[in-house]
Amino acid sequence: MEFRHLVSFITIAEELHFGRAAARLHLTQPSLSAHLQKLEKSLGVQLVARTSHEVKLTPAGRGFEPQARLVIAQMDKAAQIAKATADGRSGTLNIGYNMPASRHVLPSALARMSSDHPDVVVSLWEKRTGPQLDELADGGLDVALVYGHPRTAQFRYRRVLRNIPLVAVVGEGHSWAGRPGVPFAELAAQPCVMFAREQCPAMYDSIFSAASDSRISLNIVQIADDPGATAHMVSVKSLVGFASLPRASCGGLLAMGTSSVAVKLFDPIPAIDLYAVWRAEEINPAVFSFLDCIDHSGDTPRMKNGLVAI
Repeated sequence: MEFRHLVSFITIAEELHFGRAAARLHLTQPSLSAHLQKLEKSLGVQLVARTSHEVKLTPAGRGFEPQARLVIAQMDKAAQIAKATADGRSGTLNIGYNMPASRHVLPSALARMSSDHPDVVVSLWEKRTGPQLDELADGGLDVALVYGHPRTAQFRYRRVLRNIPLVAVVGEGHSWAGRPGVPFAELAAQPCVMFAREQCPAMYDSIFSAASDSRISLNIVQIADDPGATAHMVSVKSLVGFASLPRASCGGLLAMGTSSVAVKLFDPIPAIDLYAVWRAEEINPAVFSFLDCIDHSGDTPRMKNGLVAI
């Protein structure tokens, strides 16, 4: 059974006239008759009764017609979905993100995506940089919004936010808690809680680069890969942790039941950039539709005092 044979049958059923049906389909009458005969042969039943005076559907033809229309409608729908998906107007998109992306990138990008591509189903997943890139490589994510850019040909990237400050995280009873800011060099005298580098290489390297510039060594006494765990640790021990200013300024570093506060670091101010990352061999058009929505103006926002400035 061929799709064109179904179309020919439906046209005959609508016209009940071979000449008019053939003209609609831009076929000769013998070709149209051949389509019908092949369809009837594949089904093993007669669908159309034809005499020199009239053309009408048989009982089998009348029963077959609505089902044939459903098949044609489903094929048309499938074609529309395929075209929409190819154009990035439909499909699915899994996006990983972190706190700065949540505050300064996603609101406008998702609003534009919803307006321009309403049939694309977007799912969001908050994760640190390392886990995002792992899932991007495995196909679990389509776009990662992460700190720093990967140094591998496996990915492509675009900077979307620059100069995001990092801050110290301490408990409310810590001697730094009431200070508006602390020179980075004073970390030399503080025990610190740090995350594993693979969790967020760019953030990790920025902190240790600032330490090197300050000519100090950081005293890492504990490891915590989760920001909430860091907040818990510093709230009960005299430790110093680290977080991005956007996470701190919106209360995102606070875990339930903790009493941790953020303290700005300076001289130098450790900072990182935010990037959109996608697979080098990406074929999902919705990815590129979303990338266009991230920064419609083409400008890259810069963080200043925890706020976005252009």
